[in-house]
Amino acid sequence: MPFHADIPQFQPTNDDIERTQAEKKHKETPTMAVDEQKAESVPYRQDVFGDEEHAEVKYKVLKWWQCGLLMVAETISLGILSIPAAIAGLGLVPAIVILLVMGLIASYTGYVIGQFKWRYPHVVSMADAGEVLMGRFGREVLFGGQMLFLIFLMASHILTFTVAMNRLTNHGTCSLVFGVIGLLVSLVFSLPRTMKNMSWLSLASFISIFTAVMIAMVAIGVEHPGGPVKATAETNLVTGFTAALNIILSYASHNAFFNVIAELKEPRDFPKALTLLQCIDITLYLVSGVVIYYFAGDDVKSPALGSINPLVSKVAYGVALPTIIIAGVINGHIACKSIYTRVFAGTSHMHKQDFRAVGSWIGIAVGLWVIAWVVATAIPVFSNLLSLMTALFASWFSFSLPAAFWLFMNRGLWFSSPRKTGITIFNCLVFGMGVVMSLGTILLACICVSSGNGKSSS
Repeated sequence: MPFHADIPQFQPTNDDIERTQAEKKHKETPTMAVDEQKAESVPYRQDVFGDEEHAEVKYKVLKWWQCGLLMVAETISLGILSIPAAIAGLGLVPAIVILLVMGLIASYTGYVIGQFKWRYPHVVSMADAGEVLMGRFGREVLFGGQMLFLIFLMASHILTFTVAMNRLTNHGTCSLVFGVIGLLVSLVFSLPRTMKNMSWLSLASFISIFTAVMIAMVAIGVEHPGGPVKATAETNLVTGFTAALNIILSYASHNAFFNVIAELKEPRDFPKALTLLQCIDITLYLVSGVVIYYFAGDDVKSPALGSINPLVSKVAYGVALPTIIIAGVINGHIACKSIYTRVFAGTSHMHKQDFRAVGSWIGIAVGLWVIAWVVATAIPVFSNLLSLMTALFASWFSFSLPAAFWLFMNRGLWFSSPRKTGITIFNCLVFGMGVVMSLGTILLACICVSSGNGKSSS
């Protein structure tokens, strides 16, 4: 209705302002299917970053391609060179099927995380999502789980950096020094407070790992004449399950998706970022895995750099150093942000650059990276423990929980139509797959421990 001068003016109340802002936010939120909107009318809640119009530090400025590169850097690291050995353990056909199918499932569960964020705009982490699902208990459980997982990932990158430096220098006695260097470099790169500033590092990470993979592919193609390619491989339950798990977990980086989406300038652009991620990782995994397996054969090492001559291996490790560091840095940044937002949400320090705000951010970063360094250097069986932690947490964060998010958003509508029934059944299967991966990992760990005890006693 047009405004007329003879209509009495009034001063809007705080309730009027909040209602107007909520309506504006709802208009900006991506639309969902009609049947999903009928499931629940969600009251608007502001996220921890609040209104950033006049803020000193603005978080929600990330472009979709920057978001995609961040997720690529967090997902694809040196572990990509373990996929050829997994293909050798399963055979070419089963491995390709698993690579493609799990890539599509990971794409779907990532999209569901985006839907959940659109439905509940205040969710900026797995802890917030846990609160929506299960209240305060769910918030604390998922916060603790995500932090533990992130710290172990940070520790793994410090350890991987140490191993790479030992390979490059042939000086294993300096492992402690290399670990400290990895700690300091990771800490410095983690200091930017916004994802936008981290996105430029992710571009360097992608170039690094892409180049390292190309070097490995060319070197193995030149040095190896090509081994016998097996459509299927004879294997046992433990070997087959482990190989399949290595392929599946190469897609499992969803634990950080909420944190990255929270800093998008336009949350509705997340599907573009997700498409960028999945196109890159599915293509790289498939091409590098099949090509390296074709030339190296069943004897391919894990990682595949062990299958090429030492000089070229050193070159590849040197080229891969940026991605080894940066992938851990992004996880470290997310861990720091999770604690920082939990402490300062709703206060002016979220967007300030004063001594308390900057000092607190640096203090949190120092504390977390020191803990990660201690974990990496002080636990004798860290590599085995990391594999167990990755399989347990990543399977839940990437598969079971997204399926639970969809079931929660659509409660009361699971069987409202044939299409909805099919999607409900699919999400139940995805949820069950994550549970089976977790239970299978625990069982596999028990088998390995018992076998080790048996060997030692004999």
